Amino acid sequence: MTQLKKVSDVAEDTFGRAAFPEGFLFGTASSAFQYEGAVEEGSRGESIWDNFVRMFPERNCYSNADVAVDFYNRYKEDIQLMKDMNMDAFRFSISWVRILPQGKISKGVNNEGIEYYNNLINELLDNGITPLVTLFHWDIPQALEDEYGGFLSEKVVDDFRDFASICFEEFGDRVKLWITINEPWVYSTGGYDMGKKAPGRASKYMNKACEAGFSGREVYIVSHHLLLAHANAVEAFRNCHNCKDGKIGIAHCPLWYEPYDQNCDDDKEAAERAMEFMFGWHMDPTVYGDYPEVMKKIVGERLPSFTASQSQKLTGSFDFVGINYYSAVYVKNMDETDSEKPSWRSDQHVEWKKYNKDGKRIGSQGGVEWLMLHPQGLRKVLNYAKNKYGNPKFIISENGYCDVGCDKKPKLFSLMDIQRTEYHKKHLYSLHKAIYEDGCRVEGYFAWSLLDNFEWNNGYEIRFGLFYVDYNNGLKRCPKMSAMWFREILKKRNKGIEDSDLEGTPRNEG
Repeated sequence: MTQLKKVSDVAEDTFGRAAFPEGFLFGTASSAFQYEGAVEEGSRGESIWDNFVRMFPERNCYSNADVAVDFYNRYKEDIQLMKDMNMDAFRFSISWVRILPQGKISKGVNNEGIEYYNNLINELLDNGITPLVTLFHWDIPQALEDEYGGFLSEKVVDDFRDFASICFEEFGDRVKLWITINEPWVYSTGGYDMGKKAPGRASKYMNKACEAGFSGREVYIVSHHLLLAHANAVEAFRNCHNCKDGKIGIAHCPLWYEPYDQNCDDDKEAAERAMEFMFGWHMDPTVYGDYPEVMKKIVGERLPSFTASQSQKLTGSFDFVGINYYSAVYVKNMDETDSEKPSWRSDQHVEWKKYNKDGKRIGSQGGVEWLMLHPQGLRKVLNYAKNKYGNPKFIISENGYCDVGCDKKPKLFSLMDIQRTEYHKKHLYSLHKAIYEDGCRVEGYFAWSLLDNFEWNNGYEIRFGLFYVDYNNGLKRCPKMSAMWFREILKKRNKGIEDSDLEGTPRNEG
């Protein structure tokens, strides 16, 4: 392998592709439900998100993702946008209900769905773009939710393995990078603790409270089954002849936590505990075969246990770790919580804060309350994972900045997205330091997102895209400043760095 020379004193505003290791992938990310639309085309089934967004149309600027950004019909056009930006890769998810409309092999495989994804993959490869495929990005078939409660039942493990196996057999000869589950933490807490995401259990928006959800058990049961589904899918992948030279991982979404009071031991412990409850919850089982000790101690019998065979199957069940990093927060220790209303939120015994004890804000705020500009947090997350989990290989599978949309700002103002451009620039610079100064093994960076899109419970009210989607003008795509910035820094030889500026070797070779 050719060694890349180290850029020891590269300036933040000049570095580009040449500053990263040879073969490093730069890409954009998406998901099927947020992008494809075409819910009545190609014999697609119904997912829980189709059902969920129609329950609360008043909560979204536009009420559903029936059309979304029409990627299903416009993927060739959008692939050209990626190519024009000099992107190497594209992360997308396969809609479970396009392959198995009723969720099960026994209920029929949809050849139209297989044909669609074959065409998408081939178009990417024909344009020199590497596909990174996610199997589950939250859109479980509604039929399985109706039959046995979706991920509340262990029955889902076999059905997910069947779905994954079809994808491996049909696409594994060309797709060499796979993610099993996207952000299990969000799926579990959002859907079964906070209730703001599908299926909305334990939610104030439901007409009747879900007793099981409020007992503080469902969120842990769902995550348990997500992990078992992941492990079984990885086993199928490693037994699939088509996938022998491929790699598979799982995508986590850790925030970075800083103590509210740096001089308070309780707050320092709270920051560590928060990392265990958010990141370790789903990461520890894939490395060590069990949940973090602090979770077992606090959650007690509400936290399921793995059998010996399940633990063995989970241990080492990844080739790389996907990191979706966006933000950071201060945390303050909480000694007392309401024991009569247990939940994931109260189990942590922490309180999230934007400001620390000295009144310092952790970062400037984006278009949603939880998004703070704290690029150094990406480096800290990678080092935390490197040190705790034996320096695995990483892919930054999402990183992005949102601002308000839905005609709340003039179009021209949205196109001049200085904040988003700065966000990506600063995070890439932090990532560069993690690779070259800290020895973190990072193999790619995927910006969320190529296009403005349907942002789950926020609908179209916020925009993450490098390209502006004009919802009032036929979904026309317009490049933002951030897209043009990426195009420049991803040229094969960036003008800002000359050969004379390069020296040394990175620490992550081998």
